[in-house]
Amino acid sequence: MSQEHLGEALGLTFQQVQKYERGANRISASRLFDLARVLDVPVTFFYEEMDEQTMAASPRHMVRATVDPPDAAEALMAQRETLELVRAYYRIVDPEVRKQVHELAKALGPVLPKP
Repeated sequence: MSQEHLGEALGLTFQQVQKYERGANRISASRLFDLARVLDVPVTFFYEEMDEQTMAASPRHMVRATVDPPDAAEALMAQRETLELVRAYYRIVDPEVRKQVHELAKALGPVLPKP
């Protein structure tokens, strides 16, 4: 996707998109949310593969955290792979095929405990 097309989708000029890309401007939480929607990815996509130095600079590590991290089951549901699988599943038009895919998935893996 070009910077111009991305800018149009976000209501920005391509120069503003360039400033975000270069790091000249910080991206607000609401802008990050908009960006994730335009690119059809979860917000967590932007944090995957974050290096240790960047994580250590997080304000969460500079002061005592007030919120506990999500449990394993909740984190699993927020992963990019999970969201892509759910999107692909719901794009299956034929209800019978969708049911068969569901049954196949259940047969291939154990059911996770509910949080």
